[in-house]
Amino acid sequence: MEYGFWLVIVFIIIYEPIIGYFDFQKFKIDLKENQDARLKYYKNAIIGLWIPTVFILLLVVFTELTLKDIGLSIPSINTDTLGPLVTYAVLTIGVLYLFGILYYSIGYPFSDKIRTKFTQIKEKEWGNIDYSEIMPITNKEKRLWNYVSLTAGITEEIIYRGFLIFALTYLFPNFSVWLIIIISSLLFGLAHTYQGFTTGVLRTTVFGVIFSILYIGISSILPLVVFHFLIDYIAKLGDSKAQNPKPEDTNLF
Repeated sequence: MEYGFWLVIVFIIIYEPIIGYFDFQKFKIDLKENQDARLKYYKNAIIGLWIPTVFILLLVVFTELTLKDIGLSIPSINTDTLGPLVTYAVLTIGVLYLFGILYYSIGYPFSDKIRTKFTQIKEKEWGNIDYSEIMPITNKEKRLWNYVSLTAGITEEIIYRGFLIFALTYLFPNFSVWLIIIISSLLFGLAHTYQGFTTGVLRTTVFGVIFSILYIGISSILPLVVFHFLIDYIAKLGDSKAQNPKPEDTNLF
C-alpha cells in the first residue's frame, strides 16, 4: 500500500504541475489553427484526472485502504481535529459561498438582472487572467465542459482531499494536521500552474486549505464533490455574447 501511495504522489507532483503546464501551452497554439482543439483538450483533461483516481480506487479494492479513508462516507461533524472555532467558521464561509453560487447558477437562466450582474463580474475577473482560452464558447464545448466540471469535482476531491490527506498522514505520522493541510493544498495549487501564479497556484492553494478544513470538519468529501462541481460549472456562464441564453446553454447535461 505504501508503494501505491508514493506512486500516486509522484504522479501528482509531475503530471499536472509540469506536463499539464506544457500541455496547456501547446493547446493555446493549437487553438489558433484547430477549431476542435478545446474539445480535444477537455477530453484529455478528463482522462488525465481519471487515471490516478482509478488507481486510488484499485488501491481500495486490493489493499487495506478503505472508501472511508479517502472520504467516501456519510458526512458527520468533527470538531475534535481542528477545534470548534475553526471548523464552524470555515463551515459558515463555505455555506455562504455555496449560497452565492446557487443564487447565480439557478437565477442566471431566468433573471436578466442576475445574468447581467454575473456577466459583468465575470468579464472584470477574466480580463486579468491568462487562461481564458480554456473556457467553452460553443454549445458543444459547453456540454462537454459539464463533464469536465463533474470529473474535476469527483476526481480532484478524491485525489487532493480524500486520498492525499490520508496518505500524507499515513506516511508522515509525526506531521501536524496543519502541515498536512498545507502540503496537500500546495500540491492542489501546483496542479493549476497553467493558470499562472496568482490566479492559479496561489488562489487554488487557498481554496485547497478551505476545502481541506471543510473535509476534516465534515468527515466526507461527498458534499465537496458537489460544491467543487458547481464552482467549475458556473464558470461556463456569463458569456456577454449570449445575454439571452438558450435553454441548452444552461442545461447540466
